[in-house]
Amino acid sequence: MLPLSYLTTILFVINPGWTEAAPGMTAGIILFLWLFIIMLGSSFAVVRHADHLAEILKEPLGTLILTLAVTGMEVMMISALMLHGNNPALARDTMFSVVMIVLGGLLGTALLTGGLRFGEQNVNIKGVNSFLGLILPLSVFSLILPNFTDKGGEGMFSRLTSVSIVLLSLGIYGVFLAVQTRRHREFFNETDWQPGTTGEHESHHSTTGEGFLLILHMLPVVLLSKKMAHLLDFGLERGGLPLQLGGLVVATLILAPEGLAAIQSASRNQIQRSVNVLLGSVLATISLTVPAALGIGLIVGKPILLGLPSSEMILLAATLGSCLITFGQGQTNILQGFVHLMLFAAYIVLMWD
Repeated sequence: MLPLSYLTTILFVINPGWTEAAPGMTAGIILFLWLFIIMLGSSFAVVRHADHLAEILKEPLGTLILTLAVTGMEVMMISALMLHGNNPALARDTMFSVVMIVLGGLLGTALLTGGLRFGEQNVNIKGVNSFLGLILPLSVFSLILPNFTDKGGEGMFSRLTSVSIVLLSLGIYGVFLAVQTRRHREFFNETDWQPGTTGEHESHHSTTGEGFLLILHMLPVVLLSKKMAHLLDFGLERGGLPLQLGGLVVATLILAPEGLAAIQSASRNQIQRSVNVLLGSVLATISLTVPAALGIGLIVGKPILLGLPSSEMILLAATLGSCLITFGQGQTNILQGFVHLMLFAAYIVLMWD
C-alpha cells in the first residue's frame, strides 16, 4: 500500500490541474474515489502500526497512542482542508460527524456486538466518567456556546473567546493525559477478568520501526488533503449536496480503521478497550481540533463557524445524555446498542432534511 500511496501523491502533486481545475462530473467522481481509497488505505495502515505500538506499550498508553495518531491525522486533514477549501463550517461539521459516528454508530455497533455474544459486559465506570466529564462541557463550549455569544458573529467566537477556548481545551486535555497515563491509570483498565477475554501477548514489533512506518503512512494522507479539498468543494457545489457531507467524508476517512478495531475488541469481550478507543477519540477530537481550527482562523483571518443549528444541538444533547445513562450502571447490553444506533440514524436523516 505504501508505494501506491506515494505514487498517487507524486502524480497529484505534479499534476495539480487534475483537482484545481474544475473537472467534469464523471472525472471528478473518479478522482475523488481514487483519492478516497488511497487515503482510507493509508489510514488503516496508520492505525495498524499504532496498534502494534499499543501492543508494546500496553494499556492505557497503547490506546492513547492509537487515539493520538488518529486525531493527529484528523487535525492535519482539517487544517489542510480549511486552508485550501471554502467551507467555514468544515471543522464544526467534522467534529459533529465524529461525535455522532463514534457515540452513535460505532459505539452502538460495539455494544450490540458484545451484547449479542456475551449478554452483559462490564466497564470501568471511573474511566468512563473521566471521559464523559470532559466531553460534556467541551462539547457545549465548542458546539453550542458560540450560538449564544454576540461579539464574534452568529455561531462564531470573538478573538478573546477564541484564545481562551484554545488555552482551556489544551490545558484540560493535558490534565486528562496526566490522569490517564500516570495518576489514575487503573481507571482505564478492565474492572476484572471476564470469560472469553483475550489475554495480553508479547509483541514482536520494534517501537522505533513501528513509529517510523506510522509517520510514513501518515504523510500521504496529509499531502493529499489539499487535493481532496478541491474535489469536495467542487462536488458539493456542483451536486447541490449538503455541506455537512464534507465533514462526514473527513470523519469517515479517519474513523473507519479505529472503529473496526473498537468493534473487534468488543467481540473479544474487551469492552473497556472499545470504550477507551471510542470515547478517547471523541475527547481528543474536541480537545485538539477546536484549538487547531481556531488557531488557523486567528492566524490567516478565516472565519470559523462552530455553533450547531438548533436541531443538531438537540441531537447532541440526546446523544450525550444517552451516554450518561448507558454507562451509569457499569454494565452494557444490546438495548443500549440499539439506542445509540437509533441516534446515528437520526443524524443521517437530519443531514438530508
